[in-house]
Amino acid sequence: MKDWPLLIETSQLADALHDPNLLILDTCSAANYADHHIPGAVHIAPSELQSGVKPAVGKLPSIEALNALFTKVGLTPDKHVVVYDDEGGGWAGRLIWTLDVIGHQNYSYIDGGLHAWLHDGYATEKVANLPAPIEQNISIDSLPIAEIEDFIHLLDNSQLAIWDARSPEEYRGEKVFAQRGGHIPGAINLDWLELINRDKQMRLKDTSKLQSRLNELGLTADKTIITHCQTHHRSGLSYLLMKILGYPHIKAYHGSWGEWGNSETTPIETGDHPQPSAQKP
Repeated sequence: MKDWPLLIETSQLADALHDPNLLILDTCSAANYADHHIPGAVHIAPSELQSGVKPAVGKLPSIEALNALFTKVGLTPDKHVVVYDDEGGGWAGRLIWTLDVIGHQNYSYIDGGLHAWLHDGYATEKVANLPAPIEQNISIDSLPIAEIEDFIHLLDNSQLAIWDARSPEEYRGEKVFAQRGGHIPGAINLDWLELINRDKQMRLKDTSKLQSRLNELGLTADKTIITHCQTHHRSGLSYLLMKILGYPHIKAYHGSWGEWGNSETTPIETGDHPQPSAQKP
């Protein structure tokens, strides 16, 4: 399984479904998991991937909570983790970021997740899978994590780019889910929904075309890129896409707009930010 790419098709998993080296983690809604899930999949509720503490509810859970979560699912270093969700990659990407944070980098994402699995006609089950708990002693790798203090003084640095994966209305400050609306100065907006082909079972759009789009916007692989949304849920997908594309220097701002927009001291811009592509003659 170590030779599997990050992005896999449903057929690849179907052919290896009963491999004992696999740990399949489902981050769908509880209702979808109860109704139909990939055989052998263990459920992780999306809420278990976030601290839930206001105002920045999307921050990483405590080390104690992470130990409890990964003890419950039976994670071991040798397991190849396969992740999926029911929405096109947001929660699955959030889980992959979490795996990076705890130092487990042996994983794959099923393109299209549950929607693709059902469309392609593969078997599902209803019975919950409850593996034997395996005690964890997690340590945190801070490299994939961006905190305000890490980058607030670097907003003018040309080698840093901030990818805001929220809707354009949130970015411009027209739709507000915090004390203040708008965006981080200089941040580049590309809505996470623009990455998903909703007419093809929530699979990712063509990755070469997505790469061209990122390049046009100045979200290039030579930069350090920090991605965020409101709670680092939607930006789970932008983080995942950059992993798939091989970006070497990426981080997620897990405080996201829930933290930035509820602070009284952070700088904020509103309206449209001039994008690099718009500046071309």
